[in-house]
Amino acid sequence: MIFTAENTLLIGSILLFVSIVVGKTGYRFGVPTLLLFLVVGMLFGSDGLGLQFHDAKDAQFIGMVALSIILFSGGMDTKFREIKPILGPGIVLSTVGVLLTALFTGLFIWWLSGMSWTNIYLPITTSLLLAATMSSTDSASVFAILRSQKMNLKHNLRPMLELESGSNDPMAYMLTIVLIQFIQSAGMGVGAIAASFIIQFIVGAAAGYVLGKLAIRMLNKLNIDNQALYPILLLAFVFFTFSITDLLKGNGYLAVYIAGIMVGNNKIMHRKDIYTFMDGLTWLFQIIMFLCLGLLVNPHEMLEVAAVALLIGVFMIVIGRPLSVFLCLLPFRKITMKSRLFVSWVGLRGAVPIIFATYPVVAGVEGSNIIFNIVFFITIVSLVVQGTTVSFVARLLNLSKPLEKTGNDFGVELPEEIDTDLRDMTITQEMLEEANTLKDMNLPKGTLVMIVKRGDEFLIPNGTLKLHVNDKLLLISEKSKEEEENSSES
Repeated sequence: MIFTAENTLLIGSILLFVSIVVGKTGYRFGVPTLLLFLVVGMLFGSDGLGLQFHDAKDAQFIGMVALSIILFSGGMDTKFREIKPILGPGIVLSTVGVLLTALFTGLFIWWLSGMSWTNIYLPITTSLLLAATMSSTDSASVFAILRSQKMNLKHNLRPMLELESGSNDPMAYMLTIVLIQFIQSAGMGVGAIAASFIIQFIVGAAAGYVLGKLAIRMLNKLNIDNQALYPILLLAFVFFTFSITDLLKGNGYLAVYIAGIMVGNNKIMHRKDIYTFMDGLTWLFQIIMFLCLGLLVNPHEMLEVAAVALLIGVFMIVIGRPLSVFLCLLPFRKITMKSRLFVSWVGLRGAVPIIFATYPVVAGVEGSNIIFNIVFFITIVSLVVQGTTVSFVARLLNLSKPLEKTGNDFGVELPEEIDTDLRDMTITQEMLEEANTLKDMNLPKGTLVMIVKRGDEFLIPNGTLKLHVNDKLLLISEKSKEEEENSSES
């Protein structure tokens, strides 16, 4: 079946529904949702139920839009106070680490392609291009697994991995684009390559900072009667930031990530509505992107390079990623050996490498179809091997800890302009032995009980209300000075 104007909505709705149902099932068993979305796309594709989708350029455009939203949303969730202690190692991993991974893997692919028994024959530049497309990591699946297992990580590993995975896509993108230009122009000078990297980094970072500040100002100063338009205004800023940065020869992915960090770490109007909108939109475009990539691949072609791709995948998991991580973290002596091993293992490949693998195809680079099929196969290997064992390895290395509770059981939120905290408390038998009414409870100064939940019943509190075991109290209190200082730092 071919996509037409008449059946696109029908096919799209079925694919979305199946993906969400399958993703929910996989979430419970710790299987990366990304892998399941890809599999759904492959099952419905040309070698499955027969949906025909072969336009790499369309897939690249969808990926560009999706990555802009995903990176901006990831930036909004990145808090200054959390990444501040690990800023150095995070940035080194997302830049030098990507470069070293591409270099080591590219040399291995070149060595492998020279063997008589292999069915690929790639020159050194094409081997490096193949490695560059898959040199960045994916965080979405990792933390979806950790959340499903109710796990957190010690030694600030979680923010370090989030920072690395959120900021290493621009480096992989630049390596991919520069190598394509190098191959097509019959060679570029070292000076031209270095200048391209510097311009993309400087322009991308500057544009992200300036436009992020502008977005904050617009959200807070522009008085719109309909508050539902604020998230749409921000979405327009995301696309504008990416596009204008690209026109200025900067890195658009870096710009949207930095702009997201700026917006997420400053006070903005209607934050809750904006976060809800962006979270839903991020999931929608992740699903669409994964489905398109699954539809794009022809599994029978992928199987032709399976043996070589498996060797490359094993090299990246066992040697390439660990070697680059250990070299990058050498100057940071406070990072434990177990932490280094875990960071080495969490080198998950995801949708981004597959998107970047479409660039050689669109550019018409010789051997680009082989590159795409190998990258797709390695992504599946990485998700199966690493993605399903992240929580196990964290427990094995004694790096996991319980996930801290956020929010409250009442689902109540207050605007961030109000400097107060909301939390809930459950009444125990020991508490009742000391005080069985609200007026007798020794609550901290400045703390009030807003509402009491007893089973499915909600009670308006007063001083004489008799408390029962397992009653839940919603408490409102002033922020402590320490919390206010942490907020101001962010």
